[in-house]
Amino acid sequence: QVQLVESGGGLVQAGGSLRLSCAASGSIFNINDMGWYRQAPGKQRELVAVISSGGTTNYADSVKGRFTISRDNAKNTGDLQMNSLKPEDTAVYYCHAVVTTMSMFSYSYWGQGTQVTVSS
Repeated sequence: QVQLVESGGGLVQAGGSLRLSCAASGSIFNINDMGWYRQAPGKQRELVAVISSGGTTNYADSVKGRFTISRDNAKNTGDLQMNSLKPEDTAVYYCHAVVTTMSMFSYSYWGQGTQVTVSS
């Protein structure tokens, strides 16, 4: 089994910054894509950013230029640096990873979520 644990959420004023971290542990052979999703109250979960094992990134239009996704393949960790935060960024943020386990099968995993609240 694989576990994803997020940290770094909290309350911040508009214009501020937060850094989210995701640590993967367990029966990991390789982590393929790692990404961050968010879900605001009453809305569907949406992709925020994703990074491939080779470092290719993709961002939602709403966060381009403000958020930066990164990862450390050696440590099985990923980060989301969020700058110039807006009230509409308020949501529960989830780490997601596609992991090839030691059994050589690939599975999709989710973290438990971390709350980000941006006050105006």
